[in-house]
Amino acid sequence: MDDEVSSVMKDQLTTEHPTVDCQKQENAVQEGDILSQVSQTHDVIMALDKTISSMEVQLASARAAKGDNENLPPMVTKSGSEHLKERPKVFFVMGIITAFSSRKRRDSIRETWMPKGEELKKMETEKGIIIRFVIGHSSSPGGILDRAIEAEDEQHKDFLQLNHVEGYHELSSKTQIYFSTAVAMWDADFYIKVDDDVHINLGMVGSTLARHRSKPRVYIGCMKSGPVLAQKGVKYHEPEYWKFGEEGNKYFRHATGQIYAISKDLATYISVNRHILHKYANEDVSLGSWFIGLDVEHIDDRSLCCGTAPDCEWKAQAGNPCAASFDWSCSGICKSVERMEEVHQRCGEGDEAIWHTSF
Repeated sequence: MDDEVSSVMKDQLTTEHPTVDCQKQENAVQEGDILSQVSQTHDVIMALDKTISSMEVQLASARAAKGDNENLPPMVTKSGSEHLKERPKVFFVMGIITAFSSRKRRDSIRETWMPKGEELKKMETEKGIIIRFVIGHSSSPGGILDRAIEAEDEQHKDFLQLNHVEGYHELSSKTQIYFSTAVAMWDADFYIKVDDDVHINLGMVGSTLARHRSKPRVYIGCMKSGPVLAQKGVKYHEPEYWKFGEEGNKYFRHATGQIYAISKDLATYISVNRHILHKYANEDVSLGSWFIGLDVEHIDDRSLCCGTAPDCEWKAQAGNPCAASFDWSCSGICKSVERMEEVHQRCGEGDEAIWHTSF
């Protein structure tokens, strides 16, 4: 009987306090420590790699800024005095590409989706969003066209003037100089190019970009692959069509030119390499070509190319509000000066949306 009790007690003790193999436990602890150390070392290496990459970008930006400051003519130095200061850290820079003849287009934007005056400054300080009309100078710097822009800028304080001679066939060059100038003036997460006949919902644009903030090299827009037009005299004729293979071929995927965004690393890449980047006849093709061969993530976001009403309204009702709206048939909003207010009323997110959106 005593032996049975003793056996039962022994079983209970074994169950409640199982025998521990100290040697195995020590080995397990050592293995766990090693794995933990390996994981920590990997994290440190990744963090160091990210830091080095960031420092390389900053160094390239500083070199580009130095070069741009040395090359700025007097008229641009005045409007671009921010070059001389330390670059402010911002969320995104939006450059609205415009022309001397587009005063009414600019006013239609100021009266709808773009903040003015103190609201524009507030957006910069509170949201980190910079918006500027982007323009170069005439072939006769200081002439009547340039003076008209200076007067308009004195009134609105919303221009970014480039060291660039204006001309429709110089859009690739203008875009390249815009990104180089913007990256030298502002330390932004993203840089956006948009045409002056497109409607924008700034809150949606910000929300769209915020989803990709952690990615190093992103190219965001409505990706397309149109035909390479070899015939002279047609719109969007490609003089270098032979580079794209046989007649009838299409271009590589690239963002449509009405609006697109690139991350800081890509804007810096354009700035640093601007003297050797080839410029094709069409600006959106040029930009796409600069990223061929680079480790770039192309993001096809259709909210950046909605149609005007009723398309934008249907999408909003379906829970897919638009970031940008225009008419494909006109490569922008048809008769944008007359229709921008109507498009804003029907496609807009509401004037207060940007202030209630956190990024």
